[in-house]
Amino acid sequence: MRKVAITGLGCISALGNTVPECWQSAREGVSGIAETTQIPLHELRTKVVAEVKGYDPAQYFDEKDFAVYDRFAQFALIAAKEAIADSGLDLAREDVTRVGVVLGTGVGGMNTIEESYERLFSGGVKRVHPFTIPKMMMNAAASHITMRHGITGPAFAVASACSSANHAMGIAMGMIRQGQTDVVITGGSEAVITLGVIKSWEALRVVAPDTCRPFCVDRKGMVIGEGAGIAIFEDLERAQARGATIYAEVAGFGMSSDAADLVTPATEGAARAMTAALDDAGLNPDDVAYINAHGTGTPANDGNETKAIRMAFGEHAERLAISSTKAMHGHALGAAGALELIATVGALREGVVAPTANFTEADPECDLDYVPNVARDMDVPAALSNSFAFGGLNAVLALRRAS
Repeated sequence: MRKVAITGLGCISALGNTVPECWQSAREGVSGIAETTQIPLHELRTKVVAEVKGYDPAQYFDEKDFAVYDRFAQFALIAAKEAIADSGLDLAREDVTRVGVVLGTGVGGMNTIEESYERLFSGGVKRVHPFTIPKMMMNAAASHITMRHGITGPAFAVASACSSANHAMGIAMGMIRQGQTDVVITGGSEAVITLGVIKSWEALRVVAPDTCRPFCVDRKGMVIGEGAGIAIFEDLERAQARGATIYAEVAGFGMSSDAADLVTPATEGAARAMTAALDDAGLNPDDVAYINAHGTGTPANDGNETKAIRMAFGEHAERLAISSTKAMHGHALGAAGALELIATVGALREGVVAPTANFTEADPECDLDYVPNVARDMDVPAALSNSFAFGGLNAVLALRRAS
C-alpha cells in the first residue's frame, strides 16, 4: 500500500481564520467560547457558542456568490484555498482526474434551511429562493471546491454526525492507499449556530450554560462551535518527489459502531475503533504519546472515553498525554475531527501538546493526564485523534511524525 502524507492545512474557526492563528491560540490555551452574536440572546437559555469572530463573507467572496454559498460552504472554500496554497500544489498543472474531494458535515446548509422556513412560516412569503436546495445540500461544499479549483476526480460528502470529518479523512486515506487518487482535499465544515439548532441542543440537555470543561468534575456539557478544517492528503512518495513539506503521515484509521444507544456512548465501541486504528497503522500502544480526545465535556462522554482509552491502551494509558481542544474551538460537529487534526499535527510536528482549557478539578472517573490549561512540550512520535458520534459511530485516525 502507498503511504499517505499531509502536505497542506487550512482552517477557520473560533480560534482564528487561518491555521497559524488557530494553532497559536490552541497552543496558548485561548478559548474561543463567548456569547453568540448570530442569535438574539433573549431567545436562548444557552447563550455561549464558539463562533468565527468578526466574520465578513464580503472579504472572501463576490456578492453574486452569496446566492449559492451557504455559510458552511463558505467556510469550506476559505479553508480549502488556504490548504491548497499551503501544499504548494499547482492544480493547473496537475492531472485533476487524480485529485479528489471528500468532506464531512453533520448537517450541511442549516442557515439556508432556517432562513427559508422562517420566510415561509412566519414571514408571509409564499416561496423560497430558487437556489435553496443547492445551498442546503450536504455535498454543496465538496461540489463548490471541485468547481472553484477545476477538480474532476472523485468527490462526495460524508455525514456521520460528530465523526463526519474523521470518517471523511479515513476514506480519503484509503483512496490514496489503494491508488484511486493521488491527492485528496479532505476534512469537514459546519455552520450550525442558528436559533433552531441551538434550541434543539438545549432540548437534549447536553449543552453547557457557561463554558466547556472536558474531564472536569464540574463539567456541564458541550458548547456548539463552527468552522472548517481542510487537509491535503497526498501519496507520500509523490509528495517527496515534488519537494513538498510533509506535516505528518496518516498512518492508520479505525472505525466501529456501538450498536447500543442513539445518544449514550459505549466503552467497547470506542475502544475497538482506537485498537483498529493502531492495528491499521502498525503501531503498538506504547508507540503513541498523545491522544486528541473527543472530549465533549458531557458527563456521559468523558468518563466513557477515559474507560475506552484504558481498555485500548492498558497500562500505557497512564503515560499518555490526552487533551480536548473542544474546550477552545467548541464542538463543531461534522467539522470537529478536522479542527482537531490541526492540533494533532501541531503536536507531532512541533512537539507541543495543546492543553485542555478551562480545566478546574478532575473528575475521579476521569483519572488520566489531560494536560490541564497549559501546553506541554514533549516528544510525540505518534498520536491518535478520536471522534465518537451520536448513533454510536466511532472513527479514529492514527498519525505518525514525518521522518
